Amino acid sequence: MVGFHNLSLLAAGMAFFVFLAITPLLAATVMTYGLLGDVDTVQRQMMTIVDLVPAEAASMIEEQLLAVVTTSSGVTGITLILSLALAIFGGMRAANGLIGALNIINSEHESRNIFSKTLRAICLTAAAVMIALTGLVSGGVVAWLQLQTGDLIGPVAEHIYQFLTWLLAMLLGTSGFALIMKYGPDRRPAKWRWLSPGSLLSTFAWLAVSFSFSLYVQYVSDYNATYGSLSAVVVFLMWLFLTSYAILIGALLNAEIERQTHIDTTVGEDRPMGERGAVMADVSLDITPDEELLAKKRRRNLEREARKASAD
Repeated sequence: MVGFHNLSLLAAGMAFFVFLAITPLLAATVMTYGLLGDVDTVQRQMMTIVDLVPAEAASMIEEQLLAVVTTSSGVTGITLILSLALAIFGGMRAANGLIGALNIINSEHESRNIFSKTLRAICLTAAAVMIALTGLVSGGVVAWLQLQTGDLIGPVAEHIYQFLTWLLAMLLGTSGFALIMKYGPDRRPAKWRWLSPGSLLSTFAWLAVSFSFSLYVQYVSDYNATYGSLSAVVVFLMWLFLTSYAILIGALLNAEIERQTHIDTTVGEDRPMGERGAVMADVSLDITPDEELLAKKRRRNLEREARKASAD
């Protein structure tokens, strides 16, 4: 199914949309968190999130971050609300790209109207900002605890709090990926326990590819020699591509798990197969996703025609 859905092409498109949205997403996070912290605090704690990012990509994020923090430090009142709304709207590019990729993986046809889809993208973007804020605040709390209890516990404290930091990052990552996989595609949402395998896979895959790619850029490949002044952009885009691939491979695992079982994986009361509102939950192994997708389109066209007839 990785080849069937051309996952590498989906991940590349998703990485491009995230690249366009990264500055608005940083702006939305900083403007919200900047209400509580000063410029130095925001910069220091935001940079703890990008420890895994290759140096070239981290420098790009830092430059954008400094520009955003400096610009938004004096923004208050109605201007802050408008700037935050525009930042979230700009960050919707990433959410819309992800929604499209998840629809393809789940063999779903986008049938939501523009208002419903836009609202869904806004909610996913706002959720991403809130997860980032939770990570920032939690990271600050852990750092404060380490400072306060370091003398009491001794040198073991650093290892304990480092473990807690990584555990917290994994929990936030897994929760965020599960949230995206649940509410992104145009289908009846799956139950949380059916989303756990893919979200865990995405988290571990993202950590693995981030570590590996950082080492590859540092010790093996010479992007500066190949791309010159564009090396930072290329490295950053490549890292976004690997991150997108990690997310999509987890979503694909969840979709295939659903297709392998006759149990109703969707929320609410159990429904018989064919009435669950999700292709992967309705389809059996002897029916291809394409056939089920065509059947779903026919059902929706018939429902639409029936509504028009009743209105007339």
